[in-house]
Amino acid sequence: MARKTTYRKTYSRKPAGRSFLSRVFRSLLLIFFGLIFIGIIYHYRKGIAYYLGFKTEKVLEEDGVDKHLSDVRNIRVLENHKGKVIGIDVSEFQGKVDWEEVEILDEKYPVQFVFIRATAGNDRVDRQFKRNWEGAKENKIMRGAYHYYRPNENSIEQADLFIKTVKLQKGDLPPVLDIEKLPKNQSLDSLKVGLKRWLNKVEKHYQVRPIIYSGERYYSDFLKEEFSDYLFWIANYNFYREKIEDDWLFWQFTEKASLPGIKHRVDVNIYNGDLEQLHFITVE
Repeated sequence: MARKTTYRKTYSRKPAGRSFLSRVFRSLLLIFFGLIFIGIIYHYRKGIAYYLGFKTEKVLEEDGVDKHLSDVRNIRVLENHKGKVIGIDVSEFQGKVDWEEVEILDEKYPVQFVFIRATAGNDRVDRQFKRNWEGAKENKIMRGAYHYYRPNENSIEQADLFIKTVKLQKGDLPPVLDIEKLPKNQSLDSLKVGLKRWLNKVEKHYQVRPIIYSGERYYSDFLKEEFSDYLFWIANYNFYREKIEDDWLFWQFTEKASLPGIKHRVDVNIYNGDLEQLHFITVE
């Protein structure tokens, strides 16, 4: 009978202390990088939301904000666009604006135009629209009005409300359709039909083609091809973007600016041209 050979497994034993320290080091490293990642996500949370094509109507109330641009990137963006026209956009969320004080951004960049929210959906007139509309005119800031479009409400009723509310005059900027959200109870094709109905009715009334405002991702995914006949005002706050695209008419590059005369933080926009070119697109 053959003798059965028994094999024994041998194990190399690591020093217990070294193994414990390695585990602790790896854990601390993971926690460190995790905190950095969370910090980056938190800092750019609004930019990420815009990249995904969504923006909320709610705004955080911020009192006592520093009277400077809150992000070094924003100053760099402005420096990259010397010769372009700088403007802002406002709504009731900025409170009562003192238009006599709204002149210079960050003590260097004159505010030369403003877009003012007039209406939202089929039943909502911005509480500060009339005051803002008249105040901008009185202080010789080129003005334009925009409508916040609600996808699940009748497009013609929304257009009618805007037309009833906004009386454009010579020298005003074209009307703007602000579309940021996807529909809940209809298809994308149905949404696009509604947008076109609003655009066509408003254009027929004012005899000027409206501008479309949206987030960059929303624009790229849903609007760019089918609405290529329109000019676009694009929102993108992301740290990686520092220059306006050639096919954008306006670029809203931050919501973190503060200005004399405005209590809360405000959006800043760049027009893709000089002041003479901006005058060229106004209502005649």
